[in-house]
Amino acid sequence: METLVDLSEILRNLALTAAAAVGAYLAWKKLGPETTQAGSAVFQATLARRAHVMELFNRAPGQLADEKMEVRLAAIYILGEITVDFPDLSEPVFKLLEHHLDATMAKFDGEDVPLDASAIMEVLRRRVSDEFDR
Repeated sequence: METLVDLSEILRNLALTAAAAVGAYLAWKKLGPETTQAGSAVFQATLARRAHVMELFNRAPGQLADEKMEVRLAAIYILGEITVDFPDLSEPVFKLLEHHLDATMAKFDGEDVPLDASAIMEVLRRRVSDEFDR
């Protein structure tokens, strides 16, 4: 009789283990779509942010050529922040700023340095110091 009791306990424990394994599997399967959906939402947000940054970058050449100093400075500072947030975009940003600086300094008459040229030099200086710190 004692053997039957031991056998029934073993079978009961095996059945409970199997039930727990099936429950864990079903819970894992249920979490799959939510995890995938959350990952997709994060990916979509990243793509939207990158698209916004690309739009800012595409507008920058026109803003750098604007007559108003405020517009030019805003474009320069935005481009500087793009290089911080998106290091993979820093090369084209710096090429654009260097080109604009060359064009600005070509018109420079030797008196006070234009404010936008100073801002570009500050952004470029920050890049050099960041590379030096690495």
